[in-house]
Amino acid sequence: MWLLDKMLRKLMKKGELIVVDHDGKEYRYGRAEPGRKPVRARLTDRGAAFHIAKDPRVGAGEAYMDGRLVLDEGDIRDLVLLIRENAPWEKEGRLNPKGPVRKGLSHIAGRLDQINWKSRSRRNAEHTYNLTRRLYELFLDEDRQYTCAYYTDTSNSLEKAQLDKKAHIAAKLNLKPGMKVLDIGCGWGGWALYLHRHYDVDVLGVALAPDQIEFSNERAREAGVSDRVKFELCDYRDVEGQFDRITSVGLIEHLGTPHYPGFYAHMHRLLKDDGVMFSHCCGRMGAPGTTDKWTRKYIFPGGYIPSLSELVTEAEKHRLVVTDVEALRFHYAHTLEEWYRRTVAHREEIVALYDERFYRMWEFYLVGAEAAFRYGGMVNWQLQYVKRRDALPMTRDYMYEEERRLREAEEPPQWHLAAE
Repeated sequence: MWLLDKMLRKLMKKGELIVVDHDGKEYRYGRAEPGRKPVRARLTDRGAAFHIAKDPRVGAGEAYMDGRLVLDEGDIRDLVLLIRENAPWEKEGRLNPKGPVRKGLSHIAGRLDQINWKSRSRRNAEHTYNLTRRLYELFLDEDRQYTCAYYTDTSNSLEKAQLDKKAHIAAKLNLKPGMKVLDIGCGWGGWALYLHRHYDVDVLGVALAPDQIEFSNERAREAGVSDRVKFELCDYRDVEGQFDRITSVGLIEHLGTPHYPGFYAHMHRLLKDDGVMFSHCCGRMGAPGTTDKWTRKYIFPGGYIPSLSELVTEAEKHRLVVTDVEALRFHYAHTLEEWYRRTVAHREEIVALYDERFYRMWEFYLVGAEAAFRYGGMVNWQLQYVKRRDALPMTRDYMYEEERRLREAEEPPQWHLAAE
């Protein structure tokens, strides 16, 4: 316990954390604050403290998953947000006790994990997205948008924020009826169907998770638009033809930096000369880094969240002009907070679908991600690219006008699955 005790005494300045070791000895950190309840955590075996201290980002997650770390007061979200609040992005080093050798090894491991040849990309996608449909129904919005929502008002429902996200992105595309759109990493089809519904465009969605493609095609058939909105189980590297618009929402995080040059080169080939490409992805506020080991192992194998410099540099190399950049701050934190709330509301069903360990893993994933976007170095990047500088209007006014129109054109559905 001495190493964990040393770390927490150095770290904790705000709020109060109480840790009870396996032998019943109590340790207090930070300071009590008016109106703020303490968080009380208990370690259930002798080795739990060292397992956490030797690599906090991996150890804490595994200890919670395995029942070696138990919350007696507060929940895992309270604990993770409290720790992260005391170690904001500006003071990142306070959460990372690794020496230079371990940092170097971690960097190498992270880089190797990003080598996503086609077969490996398929396995990684299936690991993340081929979980049971019911799991995603229980915590996502009705349209199954598994990416950052857009909160024009933090009191908005998740359904409203996700609909506003689609309007916010669509307004940046300057779409016209009859255009041909490629949606890379199409998820469960909601974005492609939205674009066809509002613009009468033809959309091809591609992804690597079989259940996503099957579900998306089911939706297109039910809507009677399967002749105009098609979904294929296909690696983006195998797509052929040319498109007026190319979108990727939550796709770049799965590429891996070794594949950025090939990705941008292929996008340049696929995009028409007067076309527009758009990407929305999780991003780093600072310099390039590595994906933490826990996330690579349990949630997004092969994944990497890019810095802005990595994206812009590759675009420059492949003569794609970056015409608009936006950083969404806090929006994903609010999204993840709501996903966590809905997950907790369906705890019994999720445990029945999988088991208690999986449920705790999912909890830890959601709260860890929320903490990273609320206090850590994560934002969401939205980038717009063209091949020709005259492909878009001179000013951004068209975006604002179109976004207002789209928001007024459709009401969000109600989240009815919570009662089932």
